[in-house]
Amino acid sequence: MPDRRPENMERITTPALAEAFIEEQLKELRAQIGDKKVLLALSGGVDSSVVAALLIKAVGQQLVCVHVNHGLLRKGEPEQVISVFRDTLGANLIYVDAVDRFLDKLAGISDPEQKRHIIGEEFIDVFADEARKLDGVDFLAQGTIWPDILESEGGIKAHHNAGGLPEDIASRFELVEPVKILFKDEVREVGRALGLPANMVDRQPFPGPGLGVRCPGAITRDRLEAVRESDAILREEFAKNGLEGKVWQYFTVVPDFKSTGVKDGKRTFDWPCIIRAINTTDVMEVTVEHLPAELIDHLVRRITTEVPGINRVLFDYTPKPPATVEYE
Repeated sequence: MPDRRPENMERITTPALAEAFIEEQLKELRAQIGDKKVLLALSGGVDSSVVAALLIKAVGQQLVCVHVNHGLLRKGEPEQVISVFRDTLGANLIYVDAVDRFLDKLAGISDPEQKRHIIGEEFIDVFADEARKLDGVDFLAQGTIWPDILESEGGIKAHHNAGGLPEDIASRFELVEPVKILFKDEVREVGRALGLPANMVDRQPFPGPGLGVRCPGAITRDRLEAVRESDAILREEFAKNGLEGKVWQYFTVVPDFKSTGVKDGKRTFDWPCIIRAINTTDVMEVTVEHLPAELIDHLVRRITTEVPGINRVLFDYTPKPPATVEYE
């Protein structure tokens, strides 16, 4: 596979072009992998999901997918990964429940960079542990895409690099990167042609540390669950109101402070839930999506009624700059 995007390469904007790309990649993947095995960390994000679907089509059971549930995924995401890849596509999928392992390591840690480091390091350790259990795996597949290459000095971003793995693991593998010459919109087009579900292919951006960056301060299980449940309500209502796919990113944040409130005639002392809905073309500048008043009222009622520990709903109408997309 080429290290650079061909200058005359036509952008993949139609199903026909996606199908042509898939056929070419299937030939290249089969030639590269042969009868060997290939390992993939399958997060359920767009890039890794499309790579998994391509490899299943190319080499079937020679692909070993590892899905790590670190407890920081959105509601229903681990179940969707298992349903789509193991149950529907018949993937050779290893599911790792590492929730306690991650949350125990994060307990009491409030510094954002320290939290990110723990999450990233622990993910590598869990993945490496699973890799050591496997014999006869010669290839490591990654969801590297063209912007990753453009934005990095060395050719590939650190979080898309086998160099993050321990030497005894990294030295075993040859990289497989079937979508590395594609932009994100092209990856989505290929995913549609492969038959992946729309809510996976058109999934909005999701940070590597997951809900960990939307639970500012030291992560606790109850506050993390409040983020997860409020986020699920927000996504459900956006879908019902025709905003899914029209707004670039939308999510909830539950900060680590409380305020007084009243529920069922009794005083409460609970967290606020912050809603952020934004649009962008390059992520360097971000504008805010102004929601209909009726939808805002409905979201406030649902979140304060259905999510334990929440007694206020706030809306973040700050563009970038001066704010960033995420809170940490």
